[in-house]
Formats: sequence, C-alpha cells, structure tokens
Amino acid sequence: MQLLTSTPVLLLLGAVLLIAGAELLVKGASRLAARFGISPLVVGLTVVAFGTSAPEFAVTAGAAWAGEADLALGNVVGSNIFNVLFILGVSALVAPLVVSQQLVRLDVPLMIGVSLLVAALSLDGRVGRLDGALLFAGILAYTAFLIRQSRRESAAVRTEYDKAFGEPPSKASPLALNLLLIAVGLGMLALGARWLVAGAVAMAQAYGVSELVIGLTIVAAGTSLPEVATSVLASIRGERDIAVGNVVGSNLFNLLGVLGFGGLIAGGGIPVAAGALTFDIPVMIGAAIVALPIFFTGYRIGRREGALLLAFYIAYVGRLVMVAAEHPGLPQLETAMIYFVLPLTAVTLAVLAARAWQQSSPRP
Repeated sequence: MQLLTSTPVLLLLGAVLLIAGAELLVKGASRLAARFGISPLVVGLTVVAFGTSAPEFAVTAGAAWAGEADLALGNVVGSNIFNVLFILGVSALVAPLVVSQQLVRLDVPLMIGVSLLVAALSLDGRVGRLDGALLFAGILAYTAFLIRQSRRESAAVRTEYDKAFGEPPSKASPLALNLLLIAVGLGMLALGARWLVAGAVAMAQAYGVSELVIGLTIVAAGTSLPEVATSVLASIRGERDIAVGNVVGSNLFNLLGVLGFGGLIAGGGIPVAAGALTFDIPVMIGAAIVALPIFFTGYRIGRREGALLLAFYIAYVGRLVMVAAEHPGLPQLETAMIYFVLPLTAVTLAVLAARAWQQSSPRP
C-alpha cells in the first residue's frame, strides 16, 4: 500500500494507464466507426486525433472537478506547446514532413485563431462556464466541418488514411468486443487521470513547485505520449499528412473540447494564473504562429525546421526550470529570448514565407 501511495509510482502508473486506455479507446472506436461504414479518412481526422487527446481530456476534467485549476490549465497549454515544438520537431528529424493535405492549410490558421480566442477569454483571469460552453460548441462545429470536408478529399489522401486506419472486412471484430474496448479504455483513462493528478499535486507540494509548472511540463508531456507515438510512427511509415494532422487536430481538440469541458464542469470556471496569461499562453500562441510560415515554405517541415522547433521547446522547458529554481540568471534569459531570439526567428520565417509565396505566385 505504501508503494502505491508514493508519488513516482502514482505518476508512472497514471501515465501507463492513460496511454493504454487511449490506445484501447482509439482501437475500439476506430473499429466501431469502420463497422458502420465511416471512412478511414474521417476516423483519422476525428476518432484518432481526438482519441490521442483523451488523456488530456481525462486529466483536465479530473483536475477541474477537483479544484486543481493550475493543473487543469497547465495541462492544456503545456500539451499544445509540446505538440507543436517537440512532436513536430522530433517527427521532422526522423523524416522530413511534406504537408500536402489541403485541410492543414485551413486548420493551422484555425489553430492560431482559437489560441488567440482562448487568450482573449482568459483576460479576465478565468475561463468561466460561458467561455467553456463557447469553446465546446466550437469543437462540435469543427467535427461536423471535418466530416463534411472529408467527402471532398483527393484519392491520394483517402488512400493514405485507408492504409493507416482501414479495417479489412475479414478482420472486422464483433460489436460487443469493440464496445468492451471502449468501456475498458474509458475506465483506464479515468483511473490513470486520477493517479496522475494525485501524483502531480503531491510532487508540487513536496518540492515546492507550483502546480502550473508541473502541469506545463511533466503532466503535459505524459498526457501527450499518444500523440508522440502516432506522429512519429506516421512519419517513419511515410504517412506525412497524418503526422502533422494529428498534432493540429489534437491541439484544436485540447483548446475547444478539453478546456471547454473543463470550464463547464469546474465550479466557478478555471482561474488563469497571471504567469500563464503573461508568458505560457503567449508561448502557445507563438508556437502556433511559428508553424504557419514553416508550412508555407514549400509545405515542407525539413530537419532544420524540426531542429528549430525542438530547440524552442528545450529553451521553454529550461525557462520553466529556472523559474522553479528561482535562478538568478532568469531575467537575462528572458531578455535574450524576447529581444533577440524571438524577433530574429520571426524575421527569418517571414522572409522564408514571403520567398515561398513569391515563387508560388503565377508570373505575368
């Protein structure tokens, strides 16, 4: 009993249950969707992208219900930063990603817009129930749009998703088994979220680190492991649209579905810490904006761009560690990032995007 109550074991078991539960949920839901004739493209854009965000949903909902507001918010914001900077960075280092899917051209600007909307809703220091209802309505509208848009996709994109998520008729599993997989997956998610939240809170209390920092780092990375597996494997297999689409779809689901539902069920909404409002949420917006010109430069995320994204994430985590340790060099680091690194990167990406736009424009 003493072993189960220790913080490291709670964190580890919670993360394992979340990952395994998400896998069972995605498998059961995908097979169930295929059984009812839903195309693999729709399954990939909705069930898989949203299913990989099920750990974030479980953790944020549990933390919001338990009144752990910083953990609930930090998990969403930290996961979105992790998804773009770390997962896309690692995936591009494994194999350069060519972003050819038309939906990504719309979804990335949408991700930026929703990130700005969340920042605007947080200006009063709280994501209230009305804000949560607005965000959750957004995920319902976005899902309906994806299903409608999937009917217009090219044959190449349909073939790619069919290869990844198609279920051969001969291997179709019984209905009862699919429902059992979904039920067991949901149960593991609920229990894993409870243990992970308990372990994260205990760690924050034991080491004197804020729940926001724990949520932005350990919990965010732990709940994003399904996205890591999905995108990296898709990159290795050459399913390039899926590797990128999974990240973008998961980020939209985190902001609209996860944060929206958390705001709905939290008593009095989810308070937004001043530190998150002035630094972490702007970093989340910046990560989304950085992705846009990278996608426009020939619709390719090369190894150099991947290394740049990964370097940004390492710098971000380093800053969080310095904040937690109250390092005296923190002001100098923040000054360098704000007045040198970020402007230089923005100018570089803007030049690359303008050059790519000029090359793609028809000549008179």
